[in-house]
Amino acid sequence: MGLDDTRDVDLNPDEVARFSRHLILPEVGITGQKRLKKASVLCVGSGGLGSPLLLYMAAAGVGHIGIIDFDVVELSNLQRQVIHGTSWVGQLKTGSARARILEINPNCQVDVYEKALTSDNALEIIQPYDIVCDCTDNFPSRYLVNDACVLLGKPNIYGSIHRFEGQATVFNLDAQSPNYRDLVPEPPPAGLVPSCVEGGVMGVLPGLIGLIQATEVIKIITGIGTTLSGRLLIVDALAMNFREMKLCCSQPRVVISELIDYQDFCGLGGHASTKGKDFAVESISVQGLKSLLDSSAEDFVLLDVRNPHEAEIAFIDGAELIPLNKIESGEAIEQVRELTSGRRLFVYCKLGGRAQQALVTLKSHGIEGINVTGGIDAWAQQVDSSLPRY
Repeated sequence: MGLDDTRDVDLNPDEVARFSRHLILPEVGITGQKRLKKASVLCVGSGGLGSPLLLYMAAAGVGHIGIIDFDVVELSNLQRQVIHGTSWVGQLKTGSARARILEINPNCQVDVYEKALTSDNALEIIQPYDIVCDCTDNFPSRYLVNDACVLLGKPNIYGSIHRFEGQATVFNLDAQSPNYRDLVPEPPPAGLVPSCVEGGVMGVLPGLIGLIQATEVIKIITGIGTTLSGRLLIVDALAMNFREMKLCCSQPRVVISELIDYQDFCGLGGHASTKGKDFAVESISVQGLKSLLDSSAEDFVLLDVRNPHEAEIAFIDGAELIPLNKIESGEAIEQVRELTSGRRLFVYCKLGGRAQQALVTLKSHGIEGINVTGGIDAWAQQVDSSLPRY
Protein backbone atom coordinates (compact mmCIF):
# COMPACT_ATOMS: atom_id res chain seq x y z
CA MET A 1 0.00 0.00 0.00
CA GLY A 2 3.02 2.27 0.07
CA LEU A 3 2.38 3.41 3.64
CA ASP A 4 5.79 2.46 5.06
CA ASP A 5 7.54 5.57 3.76
CA THR A 6 6.17 8.40 5.89
CA ARG A 7 9.02 10.88 5.33
CA ASP A 8 6.62 13.23 3.52
CA VAL A 9 4.06 13.12 6.36
CA ASP A 10 4.11 15.49 9.34
CA LEU A 11 1.86 15.73 12.37
CA ASN A 12 0.98 19.29 13.34
CA PRO A 13 0.70 20.31 17.03
CA ASP A 14 -3.07 19.83 16.95
CA GLU A 15 -2.64 16.28 15.67
CA VAL A 16 0.02 15.46 18.24
CA ALA A 17 -2.40 16.48 21.01
CA ARG A 18 -5.41 14.87 19.32
CA PHE A 19 -3.75 11.49 18.83
CA SER A 20 -1.56 11.50 21.92
CA ARG A 21 -3.09 8.28 23.27
CA HIS A 22 -2.00 6.55 20.08
CA LEU A 23 1.45 8.10 20.14
CA ILE A 24 2.25 6.70 23.59
CA LEU A 25 1.39 3.18 22.45
CA PRO A 26 4.73 1.63 21.41
CA GLU A 27 2.91 -0.49 18.81
CA VAL A 28 1.59 2.66 17.08
CA GLY A 29 3.80 5.63 17.97
CA ILE A 30 4.66 8.47 15.63
CA THR A 31 5.33 6.13 12.72
CA GLY A 32 1.98 4.37 13.01
CA GLN A 33 0.10 7.64 13.33
CA LYS A 34 1.80 8.99 10.23
CA ARG A 35 0.77 5.83 8.36
CA LEU A 36 -2.83 6.46 9.42
CA LYS A 37 -2.62 10.03 8.18
CA LYS A 38 -1.15 8.92 4.86
CA ALA A 39 -3.69 6.13 4.33
CA SER A 40 -6.82 6.33 2.20
CA VAL A 41 -9.89 4.19 2.91
CA LEU A 42 -13.10 3.90 0.89
CA CYS A 43 -16.30 3.08 2.77
CA VAL A 44 -19.00 1.60 0.56
CA GLY A 45 -22.18 2.58 2.39
CA SER A 46 -22.71 5.02 5.26
CA GLY A 47 -25.54 3.25 7.05
CA GLY A 48 -25.50 0.95 10.07
CA LEU A 49 -22.02 -0.48 9.52
CA GLY A 50 -20.53 2.57 7.86
CA SER A 51 -21.56 4.93 10.67
CA PRO A 52 -19.34 3.58 13.49
CA LEU A 53 -16.61 2.65 11.05
CA LEU A 54 -16.41 6.19 9.66
CA LEU A 55 -16.59 7.80 13.10
CA TYR A 56 -13.72 5.76 14.48
CA MET A 57 -11.55 5.97 11.37
CA ALA A 58 -11.85 9.74 11.55
CA ALA A 59 -11.14 9.73 15.28
CA ALA A 60 -8.13 7.46 14.76
CA GLY A 61 -6.60 9.86 12.25
CA VAL A 62 -7.11 8.17 8.87
CA GLY A 63 -6.11 11.02 6.60
CA HIS A 64 -8.22 10.36 3.52
CA ILE A 65 -11.70 8.84 3.67
CA GLY A 66 -14.00 8.19 0.74
CA ILE A 67 -17.74 7.57 1.13
CA ILE A 68 -20.00 6.22 -1.59
CA ASP A 69 -23.75 6.22 -0.93
CA PHE A 70 -26.73 7.50 -2.90
CA ASP A 71 -29.32 7.22 -0.12
CA VAL A 72 -30.90 9.90 2.07
CA VAL A 73 -31.26 9.89 5.85
CA GLU A 74 -34.63 8.54 7.05
CA LEU A 75 -36.07 8.65 10.55
CA SER A 76 -35.91 4.85 10.84
CA ASN A 77 -32.12 5.01 10.19
CA LEU A 78 -31.40 6.86 13.41
CA GLN A 79 -31.91 3.79 15.61
CA ARG A 80 -28.52 2.44 14.44
CA GLN A 81 -26.88 4.81 11.91
CA VAL A 82 -25.24 6.91 14.57
CA ILE A 83 -23.23 9.19 12.29
CA HIS A 84 -26.48 10.88 11.21
CA GLY A 85 -28.71 13.19 13.24
CA THR A 86 -32.33 14.29 13.19
CA SER A 87 -31.51 17.56 11.44
CA TRP A 88 -30.20 15.58 8.44
CA VAL A 89 -33.41 13.61 7.81
CA GLY A 90 -34.30 13.90 4.12
CA GLN A 91 -30.77 14.90 3.10
CA LEU A 92 -27.99 12.84 1.55
CA LYS A 93 -26.14 10.48 3.88
CA THR A 94 -22.83 11.41 2.27
CA GLY A 95 -23.28 15.04 3.28
CA SER A 96 -24.30 14.12 6.80
CA ALA A 97 -21.38 11.73 7.23
CA ARG A 98 -18.86 14.20 5.80
CA ALA A 99 -20.01 16.96 8.15
CA ARG A 100 -19.73 14.71 11.21
CA ILE A 101 -16.29 13.40 10.22
CA LEU A 102 -14.93 16.93 9.86
CA GLU A 103 -16.29 17.81 13.31
CA ILE A 104 -14.31 14.91 14.73
CA ASN A 105 -11.16 15.44 12.68
CA PRO A 106 -10.91 18.63 10.60
CA ASN A 107 -7.55 17.46 9.23
CA CYS A 108 -9.22 14.57 7.36
CA GLN A 109 -9.78 14.76 3.60
CA VAL A 110 -13.28 13.47 2.88
CA ASP A 111 -14.35 12.65 -0.68
CA VAL A 112 -17.98 11.75 -1.33
CA TYR A 113 -19.59 9.93 -4.24
CA GLU A 114 -23.33 10.56 -4.34
CA LYS A 115 -24.10 7.58 -6.54
CA ALA A 116 -24.47 3.82 -6.51
CA LEU A 117 -21.38 1.68 -6.97
CA THR A 118 -21.80 -0.14 -10.28
CA SER A 119 -19.82 -2.36 -12.60
CA ASP A 120 -19.22 0.70 -14.77
CA ASN A 121 -17.69 2.93 -12.08
CA ALA A 122 -16.34 0.58 -9.39
CA LEU A 123 -12.79 0.19 -10.67
CA GLU A 124 -12.34 3.91 -11.22
CA ILE A 125 -13.70 4.83 -7.79
CA ILE A 126 -11.83 2.15 -5.83
CA GLN A 127 -8.46 2.47 -7.60
CA PRO A 128 -7.07 5.48 -5.63
CA TYR A 129 -7.73 3.93 -2.20
CA ASP A 130 -5.49 1.70 -0.11
CA ILE A 131 -8.30 -0.21 1.61
CA VAL A 132 -11.99 -0.80 0.90
CA CYS A 133 -14.62 -1.38 3.58
CA ASP A 134 -17.73 -3.28 2.52
CA CYS A 135 -20.60 -1.84 4.54
CA THR A 136 -23.32 -2.82 2.07
CA ASP A 137 -26.50 -4.74 2.83
CA ASN A 138 -27.18 -6.79 -0.29
CA PHE A 139 -25.57 -9.61 -2.24
CA PRO A 140 -25.07 -7.88 -5.62
CA SER A 141 -23.09 -5.08 -3.95
CA ARG A 142 -20.99 -7.52 -1.92
CA TYR A 143 -19.99 -9.49 -5.00
CA LEU A 144 -19.27 -6.26 -6.86
CA VAL A 145 -17.05 -4.87 -4.10
CA ASN A 146 -15.27 -8.21 -3.77
CA ASP A 147 -14.57 -8.67 -7.46
CA ALA A 148 -13.37 -5.09 -7.91
CA CYS A 149 -11.01 -5.48 -4.94
CA VAL A 150 -9.64 -8.74 -6.35
CA LEU A 151 -9.04 -7.16 -9.75
CA LEU A 152 -7.31 -4.14 -8.20
CA GLY A 153 -5.49 -6.02 -5.42
CA LYS A 154 -7.16 -4.07 -2.59
CA PRO A 155 -7.86 -5.42 0.92
CA ASN A 156 -11.61 -5.69 1.55
CA ILE A 157 -12.78 -5.30 5.16
CA TYR A 158 -16.13 -7.08 5.26
CA GLY A 159 -19.02 -6.86 7.68
CA SER A 160 -22.63 -8.01 7.61
CA ILE A 161 -25.54 -8.01 10.05
CA HIS A 162 -28.94 -9.69 10.38
CA ARG A 163 -31.33 -9.29 13.31
CA PHE A 164 -29.10 -10.17 16.29
CA GLU A 165 -26.11 -11.70 14.50
CA GLY A 166 -23.16 -10.26 12.63
CA GLN A 167 -20.01 -11.32 10.80
CA ALA A 168 -16.68 -9.71 10.03
CA THR A 169 -13.51 -10.73 8.24
CA VAL A 170 -10.73 -9.41 6.02
CA PHE A 171 -10.76 -10.48 2.39
CA ASN A 172 -8.00 -10.22 -0.19
CA LEU A 173 -5.28 -9.01 2.17
CA ASP A 174 -2.67 -10.79 0.07
CA ALA A 175 -2.46 -13.43 -2.66
CA GLN A 176 -3.16 -16.23 -0.17
CA SER A 177 -6.20 -14.58 1.43
CA PRO A 178 -9.74 -15.80 0.88
CA ASN A 179 -12.23 -13.48 -0.78
CA TYR A 180 -16.01 -13.19 -0.55
CA ARG A 181 -16.56 -15.92 -3.15
CA ASP A 182 -14.75 -18.36 -0.86
CA LEU A 183 -17.30 -17.57 1.85
CA VAL A 184 -20.38 -17.41 -0.40
CA PRO A 185 -19.58 -19.23 -3.67
CA GLU A 186 -23.10 -18.71 -5.03
CA PRO A 187 -25.74 -16.16 -4.05
CA PRO A 188 -28.75 -17.52 -2.18
CA PRO A 189 -32.10 -17.60 -4.00
CA ALA A 190 -33.56 -14.12 -4.40
CA GLY A 191 -35.76 -13.20 -1.44
CA LEU A 192 -34.49 -16.00 0.80
CA VAL A 193 -32.52 -13.67 3.10
CA PRO A 194 -34.57 -10.64 4.21
CA SER A 195 -32.92 -7.24 4.52
CA CYS A 196 -32.96 -5.37 7.83
CA VAL A 197 -35.90 -3.40 6.40
CA GLU A 198 -37.91 -6.62 6.32
CA GLY A 199 -36.24 -8.65 9.07
CA GLY A 200 -35.18 -5.93 11.51
CA VAL A 201 -31.87 -5.45 13.31
CA MET A 202 -30.84 -4.79 16.89
CA GLY A 203 -29.65 -1.17 16.88
CA VAL A 204 -26.31 -1.76 18.61
CA LEU A 205 -25.30 -4.74 16.44
CA PRO A 206 -23.95 -2.73 13.47
CA GLY A 207 -22.00 -0.72 16.06
CA LEU A 208 -20.27 -3.89 17.23
CA ILE A 209 -19.47 -5.10 13.71
CA GLY A 210 -18.54 -1.65 12.37
CA LEU A 211 -16.07 -1.18 15.22
CA ILE A 212 -14.51 -4.55 14.45
CA GLN A 213 -14.10 -3.40 10.85
CA ALA A 214 -12.51 -0.15 12.04
CA THR A 215 -10.14 -2.12 14.26
CA GLU A 216 -9.01 -4.21 11.28
CA VAL A 217 -8.45 -1.05 9.21
CA ILE A 218 -6.20 0.46 11.89
CA LYS A 219 -4.24 -2.78 12.35
CA ILE A 220 -3.64 -3.21 8.61
CA ILE A 221 -2.52 0.39 8.14
CA THR A 222 -0.19 0.43 11.14
CA GLY A 223 1.02 -3.14 10.60
CA ILE A 224 0.22 -4.34 14.11
CA GLY A 225 -1.56 -7.37 15.51
CA THR A 226 -3.17 -10.28 13.69
CA THR A 227 -5.93 -9.55 11.22
CA LEU A 228 -9.10 -11.53 10.56
CA SER A 229 -7.77 -12.67 7.19
CA GLY A 230 -8.59 -16.38 6.96
CA ARG A 231 -10.96 -16.17 9.95
CA LEU A 232 -14.66 -15.35 10.01
CA LEU A 233 -15.70 -13.74 13.29
CA ILE A 234 -19.35 -14.43 14.17
CA VAL A 235 -21.15 -12.36 16.80
CA ASP A 236 -24.37 -13.43 18.53
CA ALA A 237 -25.51 -10.30 20.37
CA LEU A 238 -28.37 -12.03 22.19
CA ALA A 239 -26.04 -14.56 23.80
CA MET A 240 -23.11 -12.10 23.69
CA ASN A 241 -21.10 -14.89 22.14
CA PHE A 242 -18.09 -14.41 19.86
CA ARG A 243 -16.80 -17.35 17.88
CA GLU A 244 -14.72 -17.77 14.78
CA MET A 245 -14.49 -20.14 11.85
CA LYS A 246 -11.48 -20.84 9.72
CA LEU A 247 -11.98 -19.50 6.21
CA CYS A 248 -9.92 -21.06 3.42
CA CYS A 249 -9.54 -20.38 -0.27
CA SER A 250 -11.74 -22.65 -2.36
CA GLN A 251 -10.09 -25.07 -4.76
CA PRO A 252 -10.16 -24.52 -7.62
CA ARG A 253 -10.50 -20.79 -7.11
CA VAL A 254 -13.10 -18.82 -9.02
CA VAL A 255 -11.34 -16.81 -11.69
CA ILE A 256 -12.38 -13.15 -11.58
CA SER A 257 -11.39 -11.48 -14.84
CA GLU A 258 -14.03 -8.76 -15.20
CA LEU A 259 -16.99 -7.11 -13.50
CA ILE A 260 -20.34 -8.55 -14.51
CA ASP A 261 -24.07 -7.83 -14.12
CA TYR A 262 -24.41 -8.58 -10.40
CA GLN A 263 -28.16 -8.04 -10.26
CA ASP A 264 -28.58 -10.78 -12.84
CA PHE A 265 -25.92 -12.95 -11.14
CA CYS A 266 -27.91 -12.77 -7.89
CA GLY A 267 -31.21 -13.57 -9.57
CA LEU A 268 -32.58 -10.04 -9.34
CA GLY A 269 -32.60 -9.21 -13.06
CA GLY A 270 -35.39 -9.43 -15.55
CA HIS A 271 -35.33 -13.22 -15.52
CA ALA A 272 -35.39 -13.65 -11.75
CA SER A 273 -36.89 -16.79 -10.37
CA THR A 274 -36.91 -18.61 -7.06
CA LYS A 275 -37.22 -22.31 -6.36
CA GLY A 276 -37.88 -22.81 -10.05
CA LYS A 277 -41.08 -20.78 -10.04
CA ASP A 278 -41.90 -17.70 -12.09
CA PHE A 279 -41.64 -14.50 -10.07
CA ALA A 280 -44.12 -12.51 -12.19
CA VAL A 281 -47.29 -11.63 -10.29
CA GLU A 282 -50.07 -9.15 -10.93
CA SER A 283 -50.01 -5.98 -8.82
CA ILE A 284 -52.27 -3.15 -7.69
CA SER A 285 -51.37 0.29 -6.34
CA VAL A 286 -52.35 1.35 -2.84
CA GLN A 287 -54.68 3.93 -4.39
CA GLY A 288 -56.35 1.16 -6.37
CA LEU A 289 -56.75 -0.89 -3.21
CA LYS A 290 -58.20 2.14 -1.40
CA SER A 291 -60.83 2.57 -4.14
CA LEU A 292 -61.69 -1.11 -3.85
CA LEU A 293 -62.09 -0.86 -0.07
CA ASP A 294 -64.20 2.29 -0.39
CA SER A 295 -66.55 0.55 -2.81
CA SER A 296 -67.58 -1.86 -0.02
CA ALA A 297 -67.17 -4.75 -2.42
CA GLU A 298 -67.24 -8.15 -0.76
CA ASP A 299 -65.75 -10.26 -3.54
CA PHE A 300 -62.15 -10.03 -2.36
CA VAL A 301 -59.87 -10.91 0.55
CA LEU A 302 -57.01 -8.71 1.78
CA LEU A 303 -54.21 -10.81 3.24
CA ASP A 304 -51.39 -9.46 5.44
CA VAL A 305 -48.35 -11.79 5.39
CA ARG A 306 -46.20 -9.89 7.89
CA ASN A 307 -45.32 -11.13 11.35
CA PRO A 308 -47.78 -10.54 14.24
CA HIS A 309 -45.51 -8.04 16.02
CA GLU A 310 -45.47 -5.91 12.85
CA ALA A 311 -49.26 -5.93 12.68
CA GLU A 312 -49.26 -4.49 16.21
CA ILE A 313 -47.41 -1.44 14.85
CA ALA A 314 -49.68 -0.75 11.87
CA PHE A 315 -52.51 -2.61 10.17
CA ILE A 316 -54.96 -2.08 7.28
CA ASP A 317 -58.49 -2.50 8.58
CA GLY A 318 -60.25 -5.56 7.27
CA ALA A 319 -57.13 -7.56 6.47
CA GLU A 320 -56.57 -11.19 7.47
CA LEU A 321 -53.17 -11.84 9.10
CA ILE A 322 -51.39 -15.02 7.97
CA PRO A 323 -47.56 -14.75 8.25
CA LEU A 324 -45.44 -15.75 5.28
CA ASN A 325 -43.72 -18.60 7.13
CA LYS A 326 -47.06 -20.35 7.61
CA ILE A 327 -47.73 -20.10 3.88
CA GLU A 328 -44.29 -21.31 2.82
CA SER A 329 -44.42 -24.22 5.26
CA GLY A 330 -47.79 -25.26 3.82
CA GLU A 331 -49.50 -24.91 7.19
CA ALA A 332 -51.88 -22.17 6.03
CA ILE A 333 -52.51 -23.17 2.40
CA GLU A 334 -55.96 -24.64 3.06
CA GLN A 335 -56.88 -21.69 5.27
CA VAL A 336 -56.05 -19.32 2.41
CA ARG A 337 -57.91 -21.54 -0.05
CA GLU A 338 -61.05 -21.35 2.11
CA LEU A 339 -60.75 -17.59 2.54
CA THR A 340 -60.40 -17.01 -1.19
CA SER A 341 -63.06 -19.42 -2.38
CA GLY A 342 -64.96 -17.46 -5.05
CA ARG A 343 -63.17 -14.23 -4.12
CA ARG A 344 -60.17 -12.29 -5.42
CA LEU A 345 -57.02 -12.27 -3.28
CA PHE A 346 -54.91 -9.18 -2.55
CA VAL A 347 -51.72 -9.58 -0.51
CA TYR A 348 -49.57 -7.01 1.26
CA CYS A 349 -46.55 -6.91 3.57
CA LYS A 350 -44.29 -4.05 4.57
CA LEU A 351 -42.78 -3.20 1.18
CA GLY A 352 -43.97 -5.89 -1.23
CA GLY A 353 -41.20 -8.50 -1.19
CA ARG A 354 -42.77 -10.98 1.20
CA ALA A 355 -46.15 -10.56 -0.47
CA GLN A 356 -44.56 -11.56 -3.75
CA GLN A 357 -42.93 -14.61 -2.13
CA ALA A 358 -46.30 -15.59 -0.66
CA LEU A 359 -48.02 -15.25 -4.03
CA VAL A 360 -45.37 -17.36 -5.76
CA THR A 361 -45.91 -20.13 -3.18
CA LEU A 362 -49.70 -19.83 -3.36
CA LYS A 363 -49.57 -19.96 -7.15
CA SER A 364 -47.80 -23.32 -6.95
CA HIS A 365 -50.88 -24.55 -5.03
CA GLY A 366 -53.27 -23.19 -7.63
CA ILE A 367 -54.19 -20.01 -5.72
CA GLU A 368 -53.83 -16.80 -7.72
CA GLY A 369 -53.51 -13.36 -6.15
CA ILE A 370 -52.47 -9.73 -6.58
CA ASN A 371 -49.59 -7.94 -4.85
CA VAL A 372 -50.22 -4.54 -3.24
CA THR A 373 -47.29 -2.50 -4.56
CA GLY A 374 -45.20 -0.89 -1.85
CA GLY A 375 -47.12 -2.64 0.94
CA ILE A 376 -48.24 -0.92 4.11
CA ASP A 377 -45.35 1.53 3.87
CA ALA A 378 -46.82 2.96 0.66
CA TRP A 379 -50.28 2.87 2.25
CA ALA A 380 -49.01 4.99 5.17
CA GLN A 381 -47.38 7.49 2.81
CA GLN A 382 -50.08 7.78 0.15
CA VAL A 383 -53.39 6.78 1.74
CA ASP A 384 -53.44 6.95 5.54
CA SER A 385 -50.84 9.26 7.04
CA SER A 386 -52.09 8.48 10.55
CA LEU A 387 -50.43 5.05 10.34
CA PRO A 388 -46.87 4.99 11.72
CA ARG A 389 -44.04 4.00 9.37
CA TYR A 390 -41.44 1.60 10.69
